Parts: sequence; structure tokens; C-alpha cells
Amino acid sequence: QVLVNIGNHFDLTSSIFVAPRKGIYSFSFHVVKVYNRQTIQVSLMQNNYPVISAFAGDQDVTREAASNGVLLLMEREDKVHLKLERGNLMGGWKYSTFSGFLVFPL
Repeated sequence: QVLVNIGNHFDLTSSIFVAPRKGIYSFSFHVVKVYNRQTIQVSLMQNNYPVISAFAGDQDVTREAASNGVLLLMEREDKVHLKLERGNLMGGWKYSTFSGFLVFPL
């Protein structure tokens, strides 16, 4: 589900954001792991390279979330997406959020 997508630069089918112009962009994400005793790792990928990751792996809780955020210098047509590196998310990506926006055009 997409709540706001001004300019349609986030493709819901592929879950990839494509930068419309060069600039500084802000990205953040929040994910929730399933109830079992496992560790999750989610990475924010820029042009298929990991930039930042978030982990959740406490063995003593049934619900745990992982979040992270970053400012990125992006060129026009650069792509950003999330990648589940390890584990399983609660409801797949249903309870996860991903946000991005242009902070400063260059």
C-alpha cells in the first residue's frame, strides 16, 4: 500500500524508488520480525549495493522491530529499495514502512 507517492517515483510493483533528479535524499524504514526465535536483517540498497542495515534478534521477546535511516547523495535515475537479508518479517512486508524524500536538490 502506498500512502503518498507524489511524482510516482516509487514503483509499487517492483518496490523500487527511482530518483527523479540529483540531490540529497532522506530514507527511513521500520520492519517487524515474526514471533519465532530468529534474527532478521534488512538492508537499504542503493543501486543494488547495501548502504545501511537494521537488525532484530532478541531471543526473549515475541515481537521486535528494527529501524534505520540515512541521508544519501543520489544521481538522477539512482535506485533505492529494501532487501531482506536474513529471517522473516511479520506478515511479509505488510507491517513494514519505507519512506523517502528529496531534502535538497543539486
